[in-house]
Amino acid sequence: MNRRQFLTGLCGAPGVVRAATAKRPNIVLIMADDMGYSDLGCYGSEIATPNLDRLAAGGVRFTQFYNTARCCPTRSSLLTGLYPHQAGVGHMVSDRGYPAYQGYLNNRCVTIAEALAPAGYRTLMSGKWHVGEKRPHWPLDRGFQRYFGLISGGSNYFRLDPGRQMAFGNKPFTPPEKFYMTDAFTDYALRFLDEQKGSQVPFFLYLAYTSPHWPLHAWPEDIARYRGRYRIGWDELRLRRHRRMIEMGLVDHRWPLTPRDASAPAWKDVKDPDMRDLRMAVYAAQIDRMDQNIGRVLAKLREMGVENNTLVLFLADNGGCAEEIERGKAGALPGTPDSFTSYGLPWANASNTPFRLYKHWVHEGGIATPLITYWPGVVPKPGSLTHQPGHIIDIMATCLDVAGAAYPSNVTPLEGRTLMPIFEGRKRRPHEALFWEHEGNRAVRQGKWKLVSRYPGNWELYDLERDRTEIRDLTAREPRRVQEMTEIYRQWAERCGVVDWSKFRKSGG
Repeated sequence: MNRRQFLTGLCGAPGVVRAATAKRPNIVLIMADDMGYSDLGCYGSEIATPNLDRLAAGGVRFTQFYNTARCCPTRSSLLTGLYPHQAGVGHMVSDRGYPAYQGYLNNRCVTIAEALAPAGYRTLMSGKWHVGEKRPHWPLDRGFQRYFGLISGGSNYFRLDPGRQMAFGNKPFTPPEKFYMTDAFTDYALRFLDEQKGSQVPFFLYLAYTSPHWPLHAWPEDIARYRGRYRIGWDELRLRRHRRMIEMGLVDHRWPLTPRDASAPAWKDVKDPDMRDLRMAVYAAQIDRMDQNIGRVLAKLREMGVENNTLVLFLADNGGCAEEIERGKAGALPGTPDSFTSYGLPWANASNTPFRLYKHWVHEGGIATPLITYWPGVVPKPGSLTHQPGHIIDIMATCLDVAGAAYPSNVTPLEGRTLMPIFEGRKRRPHEALFWEHEGNRAVRQGKWKLVSRYPGNWELYDLERDRTEIRDLTAREPRRVQEMTEIYRQWAERCGVVDWSKFRKSGG
């Protein structure tokens, strides 16, 4: 089936399409990369994020929104409104020999751009793609009309790493001498928006930053603002963030702060506090710089006179990253172009305050993300919080709803549901259940109950109303519930083509 045949037969999707208005809203969807739940000022952090904080003050913050625990699967779900396996990206971008693990978006899904373009939207993207390394699986092949960015996964921020690809449209792009990835993504996003000036055509802009994904690279002036601030250490940082999050109403005081990760030393025992401080300072600087750039985008919307008719969404692709990366030129300090390091597990533990585990895993630390929604005149209570759960599969449905666009009838049915009732201060009908699987880590959430397993371990059961930090395992107390939820998960996994992870482990794939 070619793309033209694939996109024919558009029809309305019940519960998704709103009546089109004379002046349909623009949509700006912004995603951070490898950022923890507590890393924004408006989510309890000490990092300066005034532009995102302003969006939160004028919009709605979600306290129970979820991604899929890893970059490629999350991006496939974000773009298609399906679970990642249904879109062909059950793992990363390599083809593992199964339809659900082919490593690029399949022809049985449709992207937000492919759905919005026929509805009259200009579709723009700047940033990280990472759901198809080869043509014809690049952004312009999947509905975007303008693209600049990183086709591959994370790279050096000051120059392109060997084996990574950048593109402007469908042509390879080589960074110039003076270059910083976060700034460049914004530069081209603004360029695309400038092309919209005077146009009555609504636009969809997907701005996918690599910040704060490793390597730790930032401008010296940004690093300087945070140098020395983290000499308090990760233990104290977690306590301070946790207190602020309780005060903000983001987390329930009944949920205990998880113990420090067993792999992390107590701060008092750290032998290199200055270097540890530097790593976290660079990480904070990356987020700070991203926020500065988001401020540039918001200023452009105001300059264009479209801020009041634009829905802005901001979220992250997974929780903080505990990967220990240490390569690059010997002696190069974190933050500099010749370095290539991560901030490491102990700081990731702080990023994910108050939750357990990290990117890769589907405990709350791996899948909980901030979601900020800003839409002047639509949100009835600016600065409010919502505790209604949502999932990244809901973004596609929301964009269609907002745009009055249709979902094709000849593709995999949409899994997500619109978030519009929540934006408007109403209750929405919740999902019957939400599901996760990544590298054998698996979970199902049904109402307040979450069944979760860290591969290759057993199932654990948690009551998220009383214990969202997943401290008290109730499997022994609730055997029937465990059995019922296990069966629900099995049916979902079969329907979506999930493959037992042990098959990949045995084959070395």
